[in-house]
Amino acid sequence: MKVGIVMGSVSDYPVVERAEKVLKEFGVDYETRIISAHRTPRTAEKFATNAAADGLEVLIAAAGKAAHLGGVMAAFTPLPIIGLPIKSSTMDGLDSLLSMVQMPKGVPVAVVAIDGAENAGLLAVQILSLRYPELRERMIVYKKKMEEEINRMDEEFQKEKK
Repeated sequence: MKVGIVMGSVSDYPVVERAEKVLKEFGVDYETRIISAHRTPRTAEKFATNAAADGLEVLIAAAGKAAHLGGVMAAFTPLPIIGLPIKSSTMDGLDSLLSMVQMPKGVPVAVVAIDGAENAGLLAVQILSLRYPELRERMIVYKKKMEEEINRMDEEFQKEKK
């Protein structure tokens, strides 16, 4: 099981790194590349076209501003694409988000929140869990742990308020 992560610029890496961390926690291999939809379109096409043959099963596309990377990937591969909009100085990343979610019919890109790298990683794990039951089990444990943590916080909060 392997996820391909593409980002439009090295400046996106501090956000992307958080998706890598999630994938590591779940034991999912990944490959991270810098590929620009606009500045390296032939590289983007080649990467997306060969992604499945190269053993990738899900792609995360992180981009800011005119964030077309996910759409370009989706145009050239049958693999699921997760768009990760990166907050930029322009419109606080809203432009990136809108670029990703406004895909034309037939070219779907699932999109997480602006800078929502953790959710991009988790969504990739959930997609892979359809094929790999051990990931589904790890996701169940993850969600249970998250629930327990929130319940613990609530108990502490309630004690402090008394």
